[in-house]
Amino acid sequence: MTKTLEKTTGQQIYHNYIDGKWIKSETGRTFASYNPANLEEVVGHFALSSPNDLKAAVDAAHKAFPGWKKTPAPERAEIILKAAHILESRKEELARNMVREMGKVIKEARGDVQEAIDMAKYAAGEGRRLMGMTVPSELRNKFAMAVRVPIGVIGVITPWNFPVAIPSWKMLPALVAGNTIVFKPASDTPLVAMQFVEILNEAGLPPGVVNLVTGSGSEVGQPLVDDPRVGCISVTGSSETGRRIAGRCGELMKRITCELGGKNAICVMDDADIDLAVDGALWGSFGTAGQRCTATSRIIVHQKIYKEFAEKFVARTKELKIGDGLDPKNDVGPVVSKAQLESVNSYVEIGKAEGAKLLFGGRILTDGALAKGCFHEPTVFGDVKPTMRIAQEEIFGPVTCLMPVKDFEEAIKVANGTEYGLSLSMYTKDINRAFQAIEELESGIVYINAPTIGAEIQLPFGGVKQTGNGHREAGPTAIDQFTEWKSIYVDYSGSLQKAQIDKYEGE
Repeated sequence: MTKTLEKTTGQQIYHNYIDGKWIKSETGRTFASYNPANLEEVVGHFALSSPNDLKAAVDAAHKAFPGWKKTPAPERAEIILKAAHILESRKEELARNMVREMGKVIKEARGDVQEAIDMAKYAAGEGRRLMGMTVPSELRNKFAMAVRVPIGVIGVITPWNFPVAIPSWKMLPALVAGNTIVFKPASDTPLVAMQFVEILNEAGLPPGVVNLVTGSGSEVGQPLVDDPRVGCISVTGSSETGRRIAGRCGELMKRITCELGGKNAICVMDDADIDLAVDGALWGSFGTAGQRCTATSRIIVHQKIYKEFAEKFVARTKELKIGDGLDPKNDVGPVVSKAQLESVNSYVEIGKAEGAKLLFGGRILTDGALAKGCFHEPTVFGDVKPTMRIAQEEIFGPVTCLMPVKDFEEAIKVANGTEYGLSLSMYTKDINRAFQAIEELESGIVYINAPTIGAEIQLPFGGVKQTGNGHREAGPTAIDQFTEWKSIYVDYSGSLQKAQIDKYEGE
């Protein structure tokens, strides 16, 4: 990767990637990315870019589009498959840098990269599919079909919590479909985003097909949304961010795909395997320190087993080891930044003020080496009412709520009782209840006897209600986001035929 060394500090400075080259921002300004496990460690300095830098990236993508569109889809797919193999060879390097940038423990970071590897292989397979359709014409000697065509330049805006996996969900299907890309990664995780782009470049993408610009939302993100040459914006982020971008795209009549927030729940019924449910709730609540859009932030438990479940869950929570994610003995790493740490802790105070019972945790950890980082104690609230803010609002940290209910029907009602609808789960041994839950839970993803996290790339990913705008990532629908349909009619009758008018009377 092209980079320079700052002579006075020795810190690495990274540039934008535009038209196949690493290019300095016109501003000359940079921002620092810090290790959330140790804020004294600077991962690197990155370009604080301008709207002109963004325009140069769109120029390059716009220029590269005709050639990339004409490249046969199987040939495009071969490049993506090569990228999969390079990702495999650099998995550990990417994972370790991911831990340094956003804090998740090393085994989870490896899983993040593995998702990108899986998506690359899956997307490469689409290069020989990209299926259209043929249908019968209502007229004789007339052929009717529809084919997919790429949109053009795609603007990709991604979050920090899955800094390799989420870009891969968006960029790889878009590339196989024949689009070019301008990529704005999260400012908390620019290094692994750059490494991902570098791997795509090494795999053989022509200059200008993928471009990367770092910087703020106002100076880079907004101009990306506003540029009329960008035909589609694909964004993952908060519901507030998504609504703002979607509103602007609506004004511009521009395609927008949003994957936004969640307030996900596990429902544990009285006939459930309690130990299995505790395992799932623990992983769902505190994996990635709760910083997943699919994190289990509500645990809805039948009142008959509530006490037993709560005791076992709190006991297991107390055993979790907190610390730097590079230490394989640790179960939970830091949250991504000091601002996020303060936000999470503010919700703990809100929960206390609302009258929820603090069963464990609730503290910012400042003991020993933890004082240098952004560590929050895994936190469990009990006897949480559905109307409380901590049961309604996305916290995005290691905080979860135990909520007692009297029966299956109330569990479904409480689970559905938020503005979000990403991932919901039901633990039960009753097959009838399981299928009733599948039908009645209002979410894009439903798990039975498994936590709310763990989606696989071969199925569509996304949610309903305020979680998104109806589009899905991954799976067989991944291509839908990044293609337009073109309907084609071939009349070989040799005469004018009028659809819905011509009749063949007397024949």
